[in-house]
Amino acid sequence: MKQRGDFARVRLSGQAKTGRFVILSTLADPSLETLRTGFITSRRAGKAHERNLLRRRFRAFVQTHAPDFSEPKRFLVTIARPGAAKASFAELEADWLNQARRLKLISNKSAEA
Repeated sequence: MKQRGDFARVRLSGQAKTGRFVILSTLADPSLETLRTGFITSRRAGKAHERNLLRRRFRAFVQTHAPDFSEPKRFLVTIARPGAAKASFAELEADWLNQARRLKLISNKSAEA
């Protein structure tokens, strides 16, 4: 996702869940062929190299867990919260997965495997 309008549509019409390190927002769109992802890492999240690291980690989460999504035709936006740069990979992944479960993107069984 790169268009400002797509981010705004997910924010206005979609669902969001807030965790300790991330905010996960989603909007189902049957017209999409596959999952469309976007990442927001503002300056509050950390310095430039920390924001880049967060984006790489978020991409890894999506690549690892997107095949488990019950309905992949959707927009998915991951927003880094302040303090996310200080979290370990495992802490970030656990928080991301928890929010995905709360949004019912993946079941509890597939997230634990």
